[in-house]
Order: sequence, then structure tokens, then C-alpha cells
Amino acid sequence: MNKIRKGDQVVVTTGKDKGKKGTVLRVLESGKAVVEGVNRVKKHQRPNPVKGMTGGIIDKEMPISLSNVMLVNPATGKGDRVGFKFLAAQGKEAPRKVRFFKSNDEVVDV
Repeated sequence: MNKIRKGDQVVVTTGKDKGKKGTVLRVLESGKAVVEGVNRVKKHQRPNPVKGMTGGIIDKEMPISLSNVMLVNPATGKGDRVGFKFLAAQGKEAPRKVRFFKSNDEVVDV
């Protein structure tokens, strides 16, 4: 279970985009994530008539390391550290493993 998942709201803590907030589009196996509007680069793309792609200079988001982003706590609006804990089981259910914010013990996953 990862501390940061697809769809999470995160803030960048280091680098050229420090302070920017965005939504995680996808998390890669290499320990990196693609965040909307963060780490944008210009790519010179060749036209490919077979695929119907036009050539030119395009903007695209590149992956950023997971160690350089923090989950945004909606209560404070700032980046916060995340931990894991088990919620008590109800009836015959197994205890659920959930993420929580370290600053106020608020559960991220509901």
C-alpha cells in the first residue's frame, strides 16, 4: 500500500516547482508520480502520419519523485506526513489498513 495514490491532492516540497499543488495522474513502479501541472517540459515531436500525430513542440508532464511531494491535508491546506494504522473490525470483517495524517490523526481513506 502506497502513501500516495492516483487521485490524491499533493504539494511539491523541493525543486523548481516547489509549492505547486496538483492531482496525481498516475504512480509509476519506479517510485515516481506524474502530477497535473507540475514538472512540465517542452518536447520536440516528429509528425507521424500513420498514427495521425502532428509535429511541433508540445508541453507534457514528466514524473517527479515521490520523496519530493507531500499529501495535502484538507483541514490545514498544507502538506502533511502520512502514516498507516488499522481500524477496528466490525462484526466478522478483518481490520482495515488506512492512511492517516500525522499532525491531527485524521483518516485519509474513508
